[in-house]
Amino acid sequence: MLRTALIGFPSAGKSTLFQLMTSHGEAARPGHAKLEAAIGMAKVPDERLDRLAELYKPRKHTPATVEFADLAAAGRTAAQALLDVAPFRNADALVHVVRAFRDPTVAHHSDTLRPDADAQAMEDELILADLGVVERRLERIQRDLKKGRSADLERERDLLQRCRQALEDGAPLRGLDLSADERKLLRGFQFLSAKPLLVVLNLDESDVPALVDPAAASSRYNLGPFLARAATRLVAVCGRIELEIAQLDEADREAFLRDLGLAEPGVQRVIRATYDLLGYISFLTAGEDECRAWSIPRGTTAQVAAGEIHTDIARGFIRAEVVRYEHLVARGSLAACREHGEVRLEGKDYVVADGDVINFRFAT
Repeated sequence: MLRTALIGFPSAGKSTLFQLMTSHGEAARPGHAKLEAAIGMAKVPDERLDRLAELYKPRKHTPATVEFADLAAAGRTAAQALLDVAPFRNADALVHVVRAFRDPTVAHHSDTLRPDADAQAMEDELILADLGVVERRLERIQRDLKKGRSADLERERDLLQRCRQALEDGAPLRGLDLSADERKLLRGFQFLSAKPLLVVLNLDESDVPALVDPAAASSRYNLGPFLARAATRLVAVCGRIELEIAQLDEADREAFLRDLGLAEPGVQRVIRATYDLLGYISFLTAGEDECRAWSIPRGTTAQVAAGEIHTDIARGFIRAEVVRYEHLVARGSLAACREHGEVRLEGKDYVVADGDVINFRFAT
């Protein structure tokens, strides 16, 4: 399951966005304790899956999902608080909702509306929280090394010293050049600044052109240098417009979006951008029982992908029967694709591509 956490300063529109994104997924589970997160599931929009459902008319239609966690803003020490909340500490990515709308009736956490400053201020909080974790761990390692030499501890110490230097220089750990083994070694720390970051700019209603062109929003609010960092992206939305869209029926919604020059609601762009930021793709399965999108990391092989459906399929893997989505919907059936030589039999090491429609052959 893909896990994402929403962060942001007070009155940025974070909780509104959370409710809108998860309103059509699984119901959000509210937190009751002071630092307990609300959890909700958002469906990843995928026109390919919708088209396959029209073709097969299955009993079930199951999109890919992303889990979102929300926590009431905790002021300028928000990141420190997040370390104590499991859904945030264990999140695969962070979504920072940044206020760019001007409304004198809604208090702002600082004297000046500056999205670039807010983005950097939250980044500084993440860095500071991680630095505290690194320093405490290094202190324990130093005490343990005084008792006797350990190659594993020395390797961990050297890596954490690199992390500490980056953090002291104000650089998030997501930009650190690490080997696969080093990433594995750091995984248990769940560093906040190491997680991919999606900046969601919550704009004014008058900023519709910037919704269509995120680069314009980035330029207007001087976010270019911030977004140049590794694994950092931007999506622009307008919370007020999203609330209006959510209250419309489908026909009126489509007309409203056309008038604004938008292809889809902003909340869908946020969900899809989060999915892409995590480096995930979808392969599809289709039949009369169910049409479903399955989430896998980019670069996943066929046998590993089969295990997403069931471990028995991966264990007894024989071949993957693969057809491109575009070919299947153009021909109208798998049989027609076979007649035109568009169905391939692939082995366990085949790297699954986004949009592959797969039927796995396996023996139990």
